[in-house]
Amino acid sequence: MSIQTNEQLMETFVSFINTADKKLGKEIISPKALFYVPSNPIPMRGLEGYLHIIGMMRSGFPDIQWTLEDMIIENEKVAARFTMRGTHQGTFLGVPATGKSIEARAINIYYLSENQIIEEYGQPDLLGLMYQIGAIPSR
Repeated sequence: MSIQTNEQLMETFVSFINTADKKLGKEIISPKALFYVPSNPIPMRGLEGYLHIIGMMRSGFPDIQWTLEDMIIENEKVAARFTMRGTHQGTFLGVPATGKSIEARAINIYYLSENQIIEEYGQPDLLGLMYQIGAIPSR
């Protein structure tokens, strides 16, 4: 896969996570894909697994949007830096809605094969996010 192909795949991925469009997801998520997230010790699998991750975020932040700020592409590996923005309008990790706006960062590593994502290691700034919604007291 070329750098341009991988860039396009990541642009499509951002559209997918911002819309949860299953059609886009089927194009770019391998049925065998594994997704590692901090809140779950067992990796999520395939398109349904990723839709579950998006659903978890949208349950707390229905208007959440991800912006791809930066990426480094090396062969079939992509390191990506995102900013997540949304409003805390539902329960998130046990914290009831506060109405507060959040802006949190994430750095994720993706492995690609045959124009699809086959693995993701996601590292969102959950500590910063929880601080912003008042789940962690200020100093």
